[in-house]
Amino acid sequence: MVDRLSFLSEEIPRDSGVPLRARVHSRILDAIRSGVLPPGSMIPTETELGQLMGVSRTVVREALMLLDEDGFLFSRRGVGRFVADTLPPRGLERIRPLEELLSTPTSPVTLHRSEVTLQHQSATFVTEGLGLRANATTWFFETVLSRDGEAVALSQEHFPAAGAIDADTSDAIAAAMRAAGSGSLLSILLDRYGPRIGRGAVRITPGVPGASRAALLGTPAGEPVLIMTQTAALSGAPCYLAKHLVLGRAGHLSVLQTG
Repeated sequence: MVDRLSFLSEEIPRDSGVPLRARVHSRILDAIRSGVLPPGSMIPTETELGQLMGVSRTVVREALMLLDEDGFLFSRRGVGRFVADTLPPRGLERIRPLEELLSTPTSPVTLHRSEVTLQHQSATFVTEGLGLRANATTWFFETVLSRDGEAVALSQEHFPAAGAIDADTSDAIAAAMRAAGSGSLLSILLDRYGPRIGRGAVRITPGVPGASRAALLGTPAGEPVLIMTQTAALSGAPCYLAKHLVLGRAGHLSVLQTG
């Protein structure tokens, strides 16, 4: 087996459509999935990982934060970070569109699309969640959700450029996401396919947004948030992956699961 230092120090691909923190996240997740970093093992420090991968400590910190919130790593204060003894399952889960969960009769949620990008070499977290080959092309949609003029959540949704849905239909859905006044990706998929979008659950964990996501939310990087990871399938084939960050000011959150 390749040793951990050789694996982690391989050159990281640069893709303008994929943030560097996502590339670092993928490299470490690949090391965990392949057994290079086995369950229960201590991983290198932020400084060591930055030196091995040729990236800043800030980039490494954000990647590790994502792995923490996804359940692949855990920290021991004063000791370091370790690979989880049991890795998270790769389930097919979904809930209703986030804007429906956060809206109230007197305060509807408004959406501002902050990014629509075709990512030609998607991160491992994305390809695993969508059941795609490594480095497959996917669409990335980022949306800030606001209520009463104040940001309450950030939604980062991923969708295959081809696979569960043919390429032409995928492009049409991406065009709909660019249209003014459009809802979230999940709302568009539910409107288009209805009950063919499979039922599921949602994985919910506490966390913090980190610098880049906090800037979009207008909140401190260490502000506590609720992190909701969703997946959904179309006629049994994975078609949707999202990570939502919900601020405390969003208030009470009810989750109604349906088929």
